[in-house]
Amino acid sequence: MRYCLALDLQDDPALIAEYERYHEAIWPEIRQSIYDGGVTNMEIYRVENRLFLLMETTEEFSFDRKGAMDAANPKVQEWETLMWRYQKALPSAEPGQKWVLMKKIFSL
Repeated sequence: MRYCLALDLQDDPALIAEYERYHEAIWPEIRQSIYDGGVTNMEIYRVENRLFLLMETTEEFSFDRKGAMDAANPKVQEWETLMWRYQKALPSAEPGQKWVLMKKIFSL
């Protein structure tokens, strides 16, 4: 399966640069948690302060399962708390929601 999600960053060039540096070498525990959750490929793109995350997963992947795994992993929680310093929810996000699943509207 392939998913596309969106999220904003704080509109501050220094914070955006820091955020990108963290993603140049994500913590090994975070990389492993992504694979363990059933994600086989992940890419993040940025335009201005908007992020787009492309994620390919196994057939068994579920957002609920991955969320439960992340909630039980202290290192993932540490990472998410740190990243929230740089991130800003989309205006349409639910309270507490970070990444918002995008609707696919075209395929060639």
